[in-house]
Order: sequence, then C-alpha cells, then structure tokens
Amino acid sequence: MSAPELSPTRIANTAQRIRRRVLAHTLSNNGGYLSQACSTSEALATLYSGLMRLGPSLAPSLPLPFAHVPGPGRPYFSGALYNGPREDHLDRFIFSPVHYALVLYATLIECGRMGPEALDLFNTDGSTVELIGAEHSPGHEVTAGSLAQALSQAAGIALARKIRRASGRVWVFMSDGEFQEGQTWEAIAAMAFHEIDNLTMVVDCNGQQCDGAMQQVMNIEPLAARITAFGGLAHELDGHDPAALIAAAAQPSQGRPVALLLRTDPCRGIDALRQRAPKLHYVRFKNDAERQPYIERLAQLNEELPS
Repeated sequence: MSAPELSPTRIANTAQRIRRRVLAHTLSNNGGYLSQACSTSEALATLYSGLMRLGPSLAPSLPLPFAHVPGPGRPYFSGALYNGPREDHLDRFIFSPVHYALVLYATLIECGRMGPEALDLFNTDGSTVELIGAEHSPGHEVTAGSLAQALSQAAGIALARKIRRASGRVWVFMSDGEFQEGQTWEAIAAMAFHEIDNLTMVVDCNGQQCDGAMQQVMNIEPLAARITAFGGLAHELDGHDPAALIAAAAQPSQGRPVALLLRTDPCRGIDALRQRAPKLHYVRFKNDAERQPYIERLAQLNEELPS
C-alpha cells in the first residue's frame, strides 16, 4: 500500500483533475451529474491509482461505436476491457450507479486508460459512451438495470472466484441510495451466508438523491449497524481522505463481505452547488447568471492544477 502510485498527494491531484473535467463537460454541454463528481473523485482516483489490482487497458483510446444487440454469434464489446484482463490474480471492478458514468469516464481519462477525445462521443447517437452506462460503456462490466442489481451480479462473480480459489478481489462501487432497495440487503445476507469475503463495496454516502436529501426521502441510517446486522463488515470513513480509504481497504475481511462507507460532500470543491441544495442530483443551467460561478470555479481549477 506504500507504492508511489498510492501517494495521497498524487491521488488528491488526480481527484481534482477528475472534478475539473466533469465541471468543464457540464458547462460545455449545459448539464451533467456534477455533484457525483464532487463526492466521488477521491474514491475513484484512489481505486484506479493502484488500490485495485488491474492490468493495463485492453480497449482502444477512442471507444468503439455500439455495433449490435448481443446474441448467438454476435459478441459485444465489453466496457470492462478498460479495466484490463479478467485474470484470476487481478481484481474485477463492478460499477453500480450507472448514472455516475460521466465521473467514471473522467477517471479513466485522468488515469490514462482512455483518451480525452472519448468525451466528444458522450451521449451521441450510436456511441457506447452513454449518459447512463451499460455493459458496453467504458469502465462498465455489467448493466446495472435498476439500482442495486449490480451487487447481486458482483456477488455471483465473487463466489465463482472463491470456489476456484482466485486471488483477485471484486470491488463494487455503489451509491447510498441503493440501500433503499431490498435486493441490496438480500445480496448482503446471501454473501454473509456463503462467506463471500473477497468482495468490497465502496459506497458513496453523499446523503442526496434525485428527490432531495435522503433523510427526507427514506432514511437508511444507521447504515453501518444495519450492514453488520445482515452479516457484513462495515467501516465508516471520510470519503475525501485517500489515506483513510487505503487503510480501511487493508483491514481483514473476517470471512464477511466488506462495506467501506465513504461519508462524502456532494458539493466538495464546487461551493456554488450549495445554492442548489438539496436538489443536487443533476445540474442544468437556466441562464448565464447561473453559469457564471461555475465558469469562475473552472478558471480557478485551471490555475491551481499543473498542466
């Protein structure tokens, strides 16, 4: 865990670059899932900077277009190729909140797994760089469907790997809203029963969702205690502290599925977002006056970050 690529300072710089790229894209396209970049940039930068054991990307710098619907004799291009080969000694990454796709694409670019020109294809007709990611979208391995379905798929992958004694771990990136879904809790109970201890959930607990603050929509707290009650192992930590994430991930799994609950700020690094609270889920600008604080913040980030 002390490798140079896991330097907290370097990770923090990468996180700011991810945040800047998402902000620039949101401004140029007059919309985007911006608060998700604020809350998750440090976590994704940490994972992709070396916390996950991934091989080099096997995918083209410029993502391929969508070719056809998968079927017999009609293989599809898997977005998981950006995460490297699926070898047993390497980790697997399952991305569950697929509306966070823009943040994942920005992470792939800033970590050298995809070219920056890929975002020119974002949400265009026939592109795999989709607004809501699917199994063919860069960095995605499964179609998550409704929130919470990806965890069950990841549990199956982890169980198969455990049976054949594969050393690689399965990482599942999730949003806290998925703990409002019953399937999440069934998956945790099943993993605990089958002693699936080679899976780590990395949860963005930013406390907000489409309809506003989660405590007002449907409270999920005390989340750590609930996960423990269902047989999992939970660690709560500052989601903007790379060193804390690295340390928590190194803790033994004790024969249980692990949940790293990242307490995050959905306005981190872009204070202008606080004026929109609690409706932070998607940002669209109504006029130039609304855009101006974000333009100014982007200029600041361009000055702060080395070229």
